[in-house]
Amino acid sequence: MILTICPNPSIDCTIEMDSLNVGMLNRIDSKVETYSGKALNVAMGIARLGEKSFSTGFMFSNHSKMFEHVLDKEGVGHKFVYNNGNARTNYKIIDKRSMLTEINDRGETVSREKQQELIEIVKELSNDCDIAVMSGSLPKGVDAGFYGEVLSVIPGRVKVIVDTEKNNMLSAIGSREIFMAKPNLRELESFAGESVVDIKDMVKACRKYIDKGVQNVLLSLGADGAILTDGTESYFCKSASVAVNSTVGAGDCMVAAACVGLNKGVPMHELLKMSVAAGTAAVTTSGTNLFYYDKYKEIYSKIFSQKI
Repeated sequence: MILTICPNPSIDCTIEMDSLNVGMLNRIDSKVETYSGKALNVAMGIARLGEKSFSTGFMFSNHSKMFEHVLDKEGVGHKFVYNNGNARTNYKIIDKRSMLTEINDRGETVSREKQQELIEIVKELSNDCDIAVMSGSLPKGVDAGFYGEVLSVIPGRVKVIVDTEKNNMLSAIGSREIFMAKPNLRELESFAGESVVDIKDMVKACRKYIDKGVQNVLLSLGADGAILTDGTESYFCKSASVAVNSTVGAGDCMVAAACVGLNKGVPMHELLKMSVAAGTAAVTTSGTNLFYYDKYKEIYSKIFSQKI
């Protein structure tokens, strides 16, 4: 089983319009709401690739039934720590120049008592999993050290994948061995403390994670593809050329495919190819919808990984 831990679920409201004009009246062309969160997206992506996944994390009572309905429909098991109030709403505004503007809510405060409850649930559930993913931001009332607290109770034999911002990542790395980190370019530069301009720079910056104890780094490059490195071997895979509807959730789909590849025991270059295929397939769907399996297979057949 693959366990995903979502500390900060969200209602993602994707708004499409002709152009976003600050300080002026704007009219919406279309609006789509989805019930998600980074680790929930990962769990659903895993299920779409035919593997068993289970989700835990914080949930908020006023919207819990909708989140549960979505997960049930995808065949994802779940056990949450419930809090009073509303799930946060994140707004993704896309104009016809394919520019994305994001406005993220912080949501409700989570008490220390509830935090401890989630740690105990993760401790229980992780006994039955082979891979665990923790990804995303933290809600109000929860500091970066919580990443380390949660991951420290997962058995050492479990491969842990982390996808989050710098401070949370440092907390995770300090708590146990991390099998894989999944930054994007902005997160890579923040973590490494330097700018990158080419693939050589990117691989060098990825080693900053590896020097701190991360075994593998899966670097998302958006439309350019991705890099996977363990500090000794490095591979690059270019994305297929597709019509882009929305890039939201593409990184989560990459992580989902990486989990499936790990479960199957595929080599590095194959795992990278699977990840890029899933991430590329995700951008062809609107809003924060995940990829469709047929599209994933089509793209997978067109791309290849090469050693750097």
